[in-house]
Amino acid sequence: MSEQYFPWHRAAWQAVNGLRERMPHAILLHGPAGTGKSAFAALLAKSLLCEAPLQDGQACGACLSCGWFSQYSHPDFRRVRPEIFDDGDSDASDNSDADAEGETKKTAKSAKAPSREIKIEQIRAMAGFMNLSTHRNGFRIVLLYPAEALNTISANALLKTLEEPPPRTVLILVCNRIDRLLPTILSRCRKIPLPMPARSDALAWLASQNIADGDVWLDEQGGAPLAALAKAQSGERAELDLFLAQLARPSREAALTTAEKLQKAAVPELVAWLQRWLHDVFSCKLSGTIRYYPRYRKQLSALADRADIDRLMAGLQAVAQRRAVAEHPLAPRLFIEDMLLDYAKIFS
Repeated sequence: MSEQYFPWHRAAWQAVNGLRERMPHAILLHGPAGTGKSAFAALLAKSLLCEAPLQDGQACGACLSCGWFSQYSHPDFRRVRPEIFDDGDSDASDNSDADAEGETKKTAKSAKAPSREIKIEQIRAMAGFMNLSTHRNGFRIVLLYPAEALNTISANALLKTLEEPPPRTVLILVCNRIDRLLPTILSRCRKIPLPMPARSDALAWLASQNIADGDVWLDEQGGAPLAALAKAQSGERAELDLFLAQLARPSREAALTTAEKLQKAAVPELVAWLQRWLHDVFSCKLSGTIRYYPRYRKQLSALADRADIDRLMAGLQAVAQRRAVAEHPLAPRLFIEDMLLDYAKIFS
């Protein structure tokens, strides 16, 4: 039996399948993180390599090529991604929200922190692979994600490959932020949007995964179903509820107490939660709408009434700057204390 794309990707799959007769040399799958783009890309790669694809274009799952692909050993397929990703098949910034854009596993006991960028050496190795003869006289497929992880040098190297693509080669790029790619790269790719699914579709899928309170998890992840699933299975509910309770009643004393209780929590997660909370306060003040934490509407509305626009804007700027350094804080407890004290000042 073949693997299946997510229900909300049906239209996108039909669009890609319609290109088979004249398959472009580069396809860019773009859309919000946490919606399954890399899973879609992997299914597409497998189907292009399949020796007996089904009528709807999906891989048969039974041929020799499908067997190699499932065992991560297909000689005509390569993945290109940052070192921060593990050796599994999932894109943590997308399938488990990652898309986005986090929660990746790091190499155990690495002497050097794994890179978050796609390096020039990886693009050169990819170019060498693309110039080899195929083993099965079919397509040669490269899956590159997230494309926004390309640095300036590697992006320019990729551009050279896109300008003179080898025959029977398809490069599948996946990105969460299409605005971060070079216009010259965009112009050489066939762009396929993978938008956020309808709320009803996302909730139905979460229910099929036996997720309780799917609506709460979905709201907290901005409508991204795979991100919601990952969070629901992460065991972080107690930490999140404690953190949100402090945000709902900001004070110096609560900031110090919460920092002590959460000093072993994942700091990037705390920063992300605060950023979403402040977004809701700001949005509530301007338009009365709440995106991430609707069950805290009463508390968010009260905070919106207390804060002025300038302080909220400064608070959002400060937390955005903290996200850049949250992966490796020198002293997690002090980092959390400082962040929550600054937050409390917005409403003092």
